[in-house]
This record gives sequence, C-alpha cells and structure tokens, in this order.
Amino acid sequence: MKFNELGLNDSVLEAIYHMGFETATPIQEQAIPHILKNTDLLACAQTGTGKTAAFVLPILHKLTGKEDSSINTLILVPTRELAVQIEQEIQGLAYFVSVGSIAVYGGGDGQKWEEQKASLVEGVDIIVATPGKLLSHMMQGYVDFSQLEHLVLDEADKMLDMGFSDDIERIISYMPKKRQTLLFSATMPNKIKNLANKILINPIEIALSISKPAAGVSQNIYLTVDNNKNALLKHILDERPDHSSIIIFTSQKSKIHEIVYFLKKSGFKATEGVSSNLEQDQREEVLRGFRSKRTRILVATDVMSRGIDIKEINMVINYDAPRDAEDYVHRIGRTARANTQGEAFTMINEKDLPKLARIERLIEATIPRLDYPSFLGEAPVWTVSQKPSGGSNNNRKKKPFHNRNKQNSPKKEA
Repeated sequence: MKFNELGLNDSVLEAIYHMGFETATPIQEQAIPHILKNTDLLACAQTGTGKTAAFVLPILHKLTGKEDSSINTLILVPTRELAVQIEQEIQGLAYFVSVGSIAVYGGGDGQKWEEQKASLVEGVDIIVATPGKLLSHMMQGYVDFSQLEHLVLDEADKMLDMGFSDDIERIISYMPKKRQTLLFSATMPNKIKNLANKILINPIEIALSISKPAAGVSQNIYLTVDNNKNALLKHILDERPDHSSIIIFTSQKSKIHEIVYFLKKSGFKATEGVSSNLEQDQREEVLRGFRSKRTRILVATDVMSRGIDIKEINMVINYDAPRDAEDYVHRIGRTARANTQGEAFTMINEKDLPKLARIERLIEATIPRLDYPSFLGEAPVWTVSQKPSGGSNNNRKKKPFHNRNKQNSPKKEA
C-alpha cells in the first residue's frame, strides 16, 4: 500500500517522499489507520519491520499545526541508543512539520542533564526517553504530563526484561487517564499481556510473523570449545577480507575488551567495542565510526541487538549464544536488512547446547553445522535435543574428543 492511501496529511507525505519512501511496510499499513483513529494498540512486530515510522508518522500527522509547547507524546524505550535513534528519525520525518523533540537518557554529564531539564521545563512536543532517567527528572517536580495525548512503549518486552516494570508503572501513574497508548513488542509473553491489560483500553491487536530471521541471512553454526573461539573468529574474518561492516556479539561485557585486544593484536586494526560501561558520548562516537565505516568490526553486547538501524552490515558473529532465543533473531537481524544479503555465524560450546535447542525450536529450523577448520583438530561432536528442558545434561549426548592426527593437531586443554 502507498503512503498516500493511509490518510496522512500533505506535510507528512512530503517528508516521507523527501526521505525516498513510497510504500508502507505491513506494520505501517496495519497500524497507521488505527493510530489516526486514536485507538489503543497492541502490536507484535520484530525489529527491522519499520515500526518506528508506524507510530511516529500518525503522531506527526496529529501534531501538524499544534501551537502550544505542552508535552504531547512520550515514547519510552529500553536503551540510550534506541532513544537517540528514534529522536533522530523524528527529526527527519518532521522536516516539513513544525514539531520539537528531545531524547532523555542517562550516561551524560551535568550539562546534558541541564539541557534535558530546560526542554522539559519549557515543554516539548515529543519526548523519547529511557524510564530510569525520565523518572529522575520527574521526581524533581518540573515535568508536566497534564496535556499528554500519546504514550508509546517501544521494545516493551526488552524494557521488562531489563527490570523497568516498576518504573514504567510509576511513570504511567502521572499520565492523564484519557490518552492513546501504543504498545509495541517483539514478543508476546504473559508479562507483556499483563501489562497491556493494565494500561490499554479496548486495544486493536496486530501480530505480524515474529521470531523468524530474514530470508537473506545465511545462518551457520560452529561447534567448538572456548579455548578455540579466538582462533575460529580469526579464521572467519580472514576468509572475508571484503566485508566492510561486521558486528561480533558477546553476552558478557567483560569479554568485549579481551576480544577487541585479540583482534587488534591479530591485525584487525579498525576494531572497537561498545557496552554500557562507556560514557554516552563515547558510545555515540563509536557508533558514528561504525556507521561511517571508519570502524570495520564492532564488538558489542545485546544492547546493540535491538532497534539500532545501521545499514549494509555484512556479517554478524555470535561469539557466544545469547541468553534468550529471541535475542538470537534480533542479533542476526542486524544484517540482511531491507531485502539485502548477509551472513551469521554462531559459536556453540557444550554449555550453550540447550540455548541452541531453544533457538532452533523458536525459528523452526535446524541451523547448518559447518566443518571445523582442520588446523583446530577434530571438531567436538554433540547431539542437541529437539525438546530441551531448561539446560539439563539429559538433553545432550557427548562423544569424547579425538584427533585425526595426534602428532600434528594442537593439544587441547581440559
């Protein structure tokens, strides 16, 4: 469906066309008409489906011609990166609409706090915020939500996973009862349904196909042991010298520095790491370098797996399996966006076998296992149960290591 068939005004359409878009994605096609009618919405759609524009565009339509400076819309998100990205997208889409916006998040210095405070005191049309930092401002008494008309919760499942449930409910307690509430989530567990029952009124429900990697992603698994992961990582990278944009995911912040150090020592100079340990200005600088291709390889935790739209990422490598199966889909969803092609490799040690089983059950597919590089010796042989029960040792069968050539194969440590 074309955007001009969705009921958006000329100013918003001009901004859309200026950015080179003409056809709406499925979530935009389904959500925009209901949001224009001021209906509450519960939408299940994974990252990369265009859901930010699905709620931003109709809100900009309704804000066209707004003259006062009251806070009209609050968008709550789980991470600073997503807050910055959505606020930047609002600025782009509002090019022909006189709408002000600000991102409110932690990690900055005192000057950043004062800038956020000034905007909140004076009033701004749209606030994009992480719950904790917004609540800190609210407790100072200068945030006025009395005129708020739109509340959006984006990546709601991730916010609950990160422990923001109480903060969200506390923020909502300051909202007018009469408002439009839009809840977007990549998954629909019971905790999201419970939250929806609390804050939504007669919502329209939209459920797109979820938890399926993009068709353009070539997925592969290496069964390995921890001691060989760095050598295997170097092997994967050495075979793809033409890849200009690569993300390596690890589940532990403590591993980021070690991986970056190893890669730089191995000759991969354009490598940086990003995690919540960095100050916000440092994180933004690292992401700017990655977007501009000055940085070829980015090592990150799952903070980068959702909502960060960086185009033309060639490859994703999971140094270790994510804790949640859904995060696997989000991680590899960083590549092969907008119908492009990409590669995804995941290193699986024995402890990760139950996670692999859950991933394959979620995506309803068996991920191909690649032959182990010969210089690493014989590959471990493990069997993954198709019906895992939370990681019990009964869900796998282990065969002992053995080497094809004991004299030439590297010695393995216990």
